[in-house]
Amino acid sequence: MIKGINKLIFVFVMTIFIGCQQKPVSSTLQEGDLLFQDLNCGPLCDAIETVTQGVDGKSFSHCAMVVKQNDSLKVVEAIGGKVQINSLYNFFKRSEDTLSIKNITIARTNKLNAESLRQASDFALKQVGQPYDDAFILNNGKWYCSELIYEAFKTANQQKEFFLLAPMTFKDPNTKDFFPAWVEYYKELHQPIPEGALGINPGSISRSDKLSILKIKQLKF
Repeated sequence: MIKGINKLIFVFVMTIFIGCQQKPVSSTLQEGDLLFQDLNCGPLCDAIETVTQGVDGKSFSHCAMVVKQNDSLKVVEAIGGKVQINSLYNFFKRSEDTLSIKNITIARTNKLNAESLRQASDFALKQVGQPYDDAFILNNGKWYCSELIYEAFKTANQQKEFFLLAPMTFKDPNTKDFFPAWVEYYKELHQPIPEGALGINPGSISRSDKLSILKIKQLKF
């Protein structure tokens, strides 16, 4: 079960929400843009969505960064057991958004200049091949999707926090008990549930006041 979940779950949950008002802009993709995606990955994603919220009330279980490699735009993401490079087409195909963009949310920051965004991109590219962080623990030599984005932008921001960490929770807000899916997940990992540890998820990043949402209806691949 864990192997299958590792390929689907790229985010954990937290209790502190960071609200923002975001002004839509129109553009095409560029280096440093962020992509937010709902993978519909079953009980764990359901648990995540119960206690997290993305921009405009959307649900996200994955995020990735647009990077430039050999003058071509690619996607770097922590998925499928490791950090890897993917094509834009394959990333958008995963959400059936190759003809028109309906499911993926695209965001951009105007708080960093082009050189800083290149530094974020370079950091992410240097992590390609590093293992995926099954346990969602910071600073353990592994990466989950939103942790990779967090650290890349922190590096680009002269090691100052750009997106914000917050305490994680794996509990149902209605019952105050751990979601059964998380209990089983960490039991198979032979690790305690990291309740209250600091972390970050795609939903909180998408709501950052440092981002603007791009209204792109279609891409040419």
